[in-house]
Amino acid sequence: MTEKSLAEMQREVDAYISQFKEGYFSPLAMLARMSEEVGELAREVNHSFGEKPKKNDEDDNSIELELGDILFITMCFANSLGIDLTQAHNQVMHKFNTRDKDRWTRIDESSTEEQ
Repeated sequence: MTEKSLAEMQREVDAYISQFKEGYFSPLAMLARMSEEVGELAREVNHSFGEKPKKNDEDDNSIELELGDILFITMCFANSLGIDLTQAHNQVMHKFNTRDKDRWTRIDESSTEEQ
């Protein structure tokens, strides 16, 4: 499978949604969907790493699929609002690399301090 850029994935999601008369859900409905998907991810993480095992009759979902669902609804949300996720990612990375640049201990700093 070849790698896709965020822009390519956004276009792919838009092509999929555009084939249906209903189109994108409203922003509030998408936020509710996103919340549901995050809850499903939390359940899978809890089953995999927490103290709550799955019931025998529960579906075999995976963290990977739940993250994929969250990515899909994020792209739907962005597309419906005309947001370029590549640009949004660049803005967030700029924020982390400037405002938050000294918030965490860098690996190269911790190895220097230990010596």
